[in-house]
Amino acid sequence: MANEAAKTAEPSGGMTANQLLFGFSGRVERLQVWLVAVASAAIFGLFWALVNLRAPADPTAVPPPRPPGAEILDALPVVIGIGLIWPLAAIGVKRCHDRGRSGWWMLAALVPVLGWAWLVYDLAIARGSPAPNRFGPAPSALTGGDQGQATRDVRSTTVMFFLGFAAGLPTLLIFDTLSIWLRDVGLSLQVIGFFTLATLFTALKFLWAPIVDRTAIPGLTRWLGHRRSWMLVSQAVIILGLALISGTDPLRNLGLLAAFAVMVGFASANQDIVIDAWRIEVAEDAKQGAMAAAYQWGYRIAIIVAGAVPLILAEIFTWSLSYAAMAGVMAVGVLAALAAPREAQHTVRPIDTRGLAPRPAQEVAESLLRGLLLLLGALLLGTGLTGDPGGAGALLKMLGATGGADALTGLFESDAKVWLQLGGVLGGFGAIALAAWPIPGHPTRPGVFLSSALGQPVVEFFGRYGKLAGVILALICLYRVSDFVLNINGAFYVDLGFTKLEIAEVRKVFGAVMSILGVTLGGLSVLRFGLMRSLIIGAFLGSFSNLAFAWLAMEGHSIYALMFAIAADNIGGGFAGTALIAYMSSLTSIGFTATQYALFSSLYALLGKLIASQSGRIVEAAAKAADGTGALAGLKGLMSRLPPESYAQALEKSGVSPAALGTGYLVFYVYTTVIGLAGMVLVFFVAARQPAADQQAGEDGQGKED
Repeated sequence: MANEAAKTAEPSGGMTANQLLFGFSGRVERLQVWLVAVASAAIFGLFWALVNLRAPADPTAVPPPRPPGAEILDALPVVIGIGLIWPLAAIGVKRCHDRGRSGWWMLAALVPVLGWAWLVYDLAIARGSPAPNRFGPAPSALTGGDQGQATRDVRSTTVMFFLGFAAGLPTLLIFDTLSIWLRDVGLSLQVIGFFTLATLFTALKFLWAPIVDRTAIPGLTRWLGHRRSWMLVSQAVIILGLALISGTDPLRNLGLLAAFAVMVGFASANQDIVIDAWRIEVAEDAKQGAMAAAYQWGYRIAIIVAGAVPLILAEIFTWSLSYAAMAGVMAVGVLAALAAPREAQHTVRPIDTRGLAPRPAQEVAESLLRGLLLLLGALLLGTGLTGDPGGAGALLKMLGATGGADALTGLFESDAKVWLQLGGVLGGFGAIALAAWPIPGHPTRPGVFLSSALGQPVVEFFGRYGKLAGVILALICLYRVSDFVLNINGAFYVDLGFTKLEIAEVRKVFGAVMSILGVTLGGLSVLRFGLMRSLIIGAFLGSFSNLAFAWLAMEGHSIYALMFAIAADNIGGGFAGTALIAYMSSLTSIGFTATQYALFSSLYALLGKLIASQSGRIVEAAAKAADGTGALAGLKGLMSRLPPESYAQALEKSGVSPAALGTGYLVFYVYTTVIGLAGMVLVFFVAARQPAADQQAGEDGQGKED
């Protein structure tokens, strides 16, 4: 009878919005959908009310009474707006695509344009700002008298977009696109895999960031300023490297090509250091969300260009012409660097070597030893972060220990991989700390230089925040851990029965649009609601958006369900990423900007990359448990409405039933949300305490100046 009632409740004319989006049918199913929607809106409204609690201007004053539920009513427009974005975008774009219209690219072009128009309005036109609350003061609002500063902000944000493009372009050119070229000419996968080491510099850039902080470029620094002069030098090396790659035959000069790729990788990482430092020093904390959003727009568009345009040019002409053209496109970054506003006067923290007599022979030997320790630390740290023993294996082979290299590769393919990665990270940081540690009781010039260059930024950070500094670093490591463990999503889509074309269209194109939308919302949130409030919202969105994949695991092969899940994840991840970038930028101090931010950006993905190595094992272990008689076996009933193509090869691939494999994915995505709870707790803890610590640090700094 219930089934008949459900059928009669079905409208006869066409599919409803619920069916289009969720694939549900019948009265009961629709009721479930709307209950989830209403509950989600209620939770978000309560959460928004919490982070927008107003604090009175005078601590002794009694705030005026407000009617019950007033905060929730204030938040309703935002709740409704966010609730409508995902389904309307998913349905509208898919319908355009089904009718042969270019809905994907229309939306991809529209989102940055609308976001940019909103930023210009917010930076140069809008007035007023939210009131302060217990998570810090309100973001500063521009008034008519600040038109000069408003013009500078718009100029900085525009330049940031093009600098983001210049930062993203070489990254893919020496990684994914170059691997296609090498495979196209017939090189083995083992050789191609070695080229991934060229991208390792990004994780290790904090090691030479002190040089960028402390060294001026002769001639250029006086003309352009400290940061822009380093930008031009880095971009010149990137352009030269890409031009040299374009003129090198990989079959005849593979080693030379690898050297040029390493040169581009190093210069690209160096450019990242300088762009981040310029962004932080040219804009105040309240504008860092807008700057981060503009950077990520440019970066993501560059990834699309670097992944598509070279392939088209190579197909029509040659790979050499393709890379030569990309070298020319890098001129965008050069023009942006020349057009960028000059940052605030750069301050170099002095290194005190008074009383240390020069000892050339001893200092050369000590410098070599410390340098070798730094190289060892970089190798161990890089191996641990990437989970790729290629660099260490190549070094062992150069030393004649071929057996050791093979044994190391075998260990990284075993169950001990996560422990080897952890050991590599800890050993790497230990070797770097030892290299920078001064000799107790015997100060030397190399020891003072290294301990000051690498140690002073860390000491200054802990001195500024005291006991809270450790909690802040833990927050940075945990904030986006829920996103970094989603490294098996590609396999998940295949197991659900999606075709390669469906995955490419929804994940690469529609997903990119939703990422840009999330980045835009994150930037605007930091600008309008303040850094700490946006950081709290991002922690919730970044973690709870993973539940959309848990729901997709129960839905199976449904293109609209896939679009909804990817939209939720990419919007949440883009929002959280922008908030975190703005937050890490606010933690730096003048003189150590490049070094401290490089260290923060190396740490924020550390824990996630270590845990991510266990993702596949968690899915398979949960699937096997679901096929047993334990607690997870009862969850298989949630998979009763799966289409036949979903998890069809579960028995062949994983040795479990289709329903059990679906349960394994369901448990995994719930697990990814749960591990994000630690970051949610920490963000509230830090947000309630950091404003006081910042105020105290500012007063201490003012006292020293007086």
